[in-house]
Amino acid sequence: MSNILEARNLTKVYTREAALDNISMTIPGGKIIGLLGPNGSGKTTLIKLIAGLLVPTSGELYIDGHVPGEKTKAVVSYLPERPYFQNSMKICDMLSYFEDFYADFDRQRAEQMLYDLHIPLDARMRTLSKGTKEKVQLVLVMSRRAKLYLLDEPIAGVDPAAREYIMRTILTNYGEDSTIIISTHLITDIEQILDEFVFIHRGRIVRAGNADDVRIEEQKSLDQLFREVFKC
Repeated sequence: MSNILEARNLTKVYTREAALDNISMTIPGGKIIGLLGPNGSGKTTLIKLIAGLLVPTSGELYIDGHVPGEKTKAVVSYLPERPYFQNSMKICDMLSYFEDFYADFDRQRAEQMLYDLHIPLDARMRTLSKGTKEKVQLVLVMSRRAKLYLLDEPIAGVDPAAREYIMRTILTNYGEDSTIIISTHLITDIEQILDEFVFIHRGRIVRAGNADDVRIEEQKSLDQLFREVFKC
C-alpha cells in the first residue's frame, strides 16, 4: 500500500525556538497512528503542517504525493484541538456547511451519529457543553470519506462514558485504505486501536514503531512505555 504521508527533515521555527526539529517519517495508508507526547512536544504543530495551516521553515512534506495545499485539503479531514464554529450556529447549519464545502461529506451518517449521541439538530452551539461541542466536531470530521484523518486531542474534553463511543465512531467510520493520525497524551484510552505509534518530544521523534511489537516483544503496554520514555 502506498504512503499517504512523507516528511523529510521537516522543521518549524517560531521566532528562535524550533517547535519541530528535523523530523523525517513515512506513514502508509490503512493505518491508525498515535502521535503521542507531552503537552508542548510539537504534536499540534505537526498536525497543522499536515493540514496545510502552517508552512514549514525547512524540509519537505508530501500528503498523497502532493505538497500541502488545495489538492491535499480535499483528502484530509482535520479535527482541531479547540472548537472553531460560531456559537450562534445551529448544528443543522453546520451540516449544510460541510455538505456544501466537502464533496465527500456523508450527511446521513452524520445525522445518525448525532442521533446516537442524543444531540438535537436544531441546537445552537452556545447551548452545548464543551464536551458536546467536541463530539459534534468529531462527527462532522468522521462523516467525510477522506484518505487522511487528523484528530488533535479528540477525547481530551469529553467524559469517560463518551470515550468508548468516540473510539467506536473512529473505528467504524473510516475506509480500510484511509489513515487516521490521533494526537493525544491520553494513551490508555486509545492504545488498543493503534496500529503504530510515534513518540515526539521537544520537536523530535524519540521513538516510533508497531504497537503490537511493543506488547508482544517487550511485554509492555504503550502507556507503560510512554511513562518510561517520558519519565521526569
